[in-house]
Amino acid sequence: MATALRDAAQRLEGVSDTPRLDAELLMAHALGVERPALLLDPSRFDVPADFGALVARRMGHEPVAYILGYRDFWTIRLKVAPGVLIPRPDSETLIEAAIDHFGTSGPKRVLDLGSGPGTLLLAALAEWPAAHGLGIDESERAVDWAEMNADDLGMGERARFRLSDWGGGLDGQFDLILCNPPYIADSEALMPDVADYEPAGALFAGADGLDDYRRIIPDLGRLLAPGGAAILEIGHRQRISVSQLAEKAGFAVTCKQDLGGRDRALLLTRP
Repeated sequence: MATALRDAAQRLEGVSDTPRLDAELLMAHALGVERPALLLDPSRFDVPADFGALVARRMGHEPVAYILGYRDFWTIRLKVAPGVLIPRPDSETLIEAAIDHFGTSGPKRVLDLGSGPGTLLLAALAEWPAAHGLGIDESERAVDWAEMNADDLGMGERARFRLSDWGGGLDGQFDLILCNPPYIADSEALMPDVADYEPAGALFAGADGLDDYRRIIPDLGRLLAPGGAAILEIGHRQRISVSQLAEKAGFAVTCKQDLGGRDRALLLTRP
C-alpha cells in the first residue's frame, strides 16, 4: 500500500499541485473508505484493482472531484459532475465573512447568485438552521445537482433553486446575498484541469473579467434587505476595480482575505 501510494504520488507530480493528497483520495475512493480511515492504518488494506485506472484518469488532468463524484466544502459534502463548477476552498472565505457579519443569529433569507451545485447557499443554511434560501443559476444541469445536494443534506424544504439569469425577475429582499460569479478574463490561460473540464460559462467574464460584476452589482440594491449584506467573490487582483463598481452603486465595501492572504471576498453594505 505504501509503495502504491508513493508511486502514484510521484506520477502525479507533473499534473497536480497536491500529488500525495490526490493519490490518497483516489486510493480511499477505490477502497470505498474515507481518507482518514486509510491514513490511520494503511497496512490493513490491499491495493484495489481499479486504483491504477483512477490514477490514469487524473494523469489526463481530470479533476479529482469529478473522479470521486463529490467535493467537501465548509461543513458539507456536495456531489459534483462534469458540467458543474467544482467548489473551491477559497470560496469558504465568503461564508467566513458572513459569519463575521451576522454572528450566530444569522440571516433569515439567503440568496445565492450563480449557485452551481448549491455550494454557498447550502453551506450557509448548514451554518444557520433557521434560515431559508434561494439559489439562482443559468445552467439547468447546475440547478439539478443543487436540488439533489439539498435533498441529500436534508435541506430540500429550506433551499429552493431556480433557473434564471442573475437577479432578473426576482422579487423580495434578502438578508444575505452570496455570489461567486465568473471573473476570469477571456484571454487568461487556465490549467488543463479547469480549462478542459469545467464549464467555461462559470469561469470567463469578458476582456477584463468584470462583465458579470457590472450586471450584478447595480441590481443588488433592490434585492438587499435593510441591514443586510452582499458578499461577492473576486479574483485576487480585482479588489480595486470591483470595489469601485460597488461604491458607485452606493455600497460601503470591506475586503476579506483567504487563507493564502489574497483578497478574495468583498462585503457590501449600505452606509
